[in-house]
Amino acid sequence: MTTPRPTIYFIRHGETDWNLEGRLQGQKDIPLNDVGRVQAEEAGRRLQAIAPHCEDLAYVASPMSRTRETMERLRAAIGLHPESYRLDERLVELTFGSWEGLTWKEVRKAEPQAAAMRERDKWSYVPPGGGESYAMLADRVRSILDDVTRDTVIVSHGGVARAFLALACGVSSRQAASMDIWQGRILIIEGRKHRWV
Repeated sequence: MTTPRPTIYFIRHGETDWNLEGRLQGQKDIPLNDVGRVQAEEAGRRLQAIAPHCEDLAYVASPMSRTRETMERLRAAIGLHPESYRLDERLVELTFGSWEGLTWKEVRKAEPQAAAMRERDKWSYVPPGGGESYAMLADRVRSILDDVTRDTVIVSHGGVARAFLALACGVSSRQAASMDIWQGRILIIEGRKHRWV
């Protein structure tokens, strides 16, 4: 009998100007905007409401500035030392390669065939210019799930959340690749189940 995995409280970073404009950020280090800062603090208050002993949780973030600021604002909002958390390189967002900085509309106009290929198989498609597919991202983050030994808050990115949903919760890769991953809310992963708060 395997012991159940501890609970993961997954928080996507708050909004950036590129999110607002619908630009593919990937591994470009775009900072939070004012809305994103508020979302980070809201996520902290939500966490406090659902995990009363939040000081006992582990806290891990992607090393990108938008995730670090989200984590620090979230922790400050609930009275924890803003910088007492761990960074994990494996949690960085997937890269969209040469498409980073473009909107999907611009991608479809510049490279209609490539965009159509991605639409047909979002999970496995590798964007040009050194991009990464969700399948590649899932391989990168799989070991993080094995490393979680106690209830943990993870601040990361939309792509990582989709990979976790496929790996931990058995969501089909096709469905996971297209799911909305909300900012300012918490994705709770308990065993094979998930829910948004």
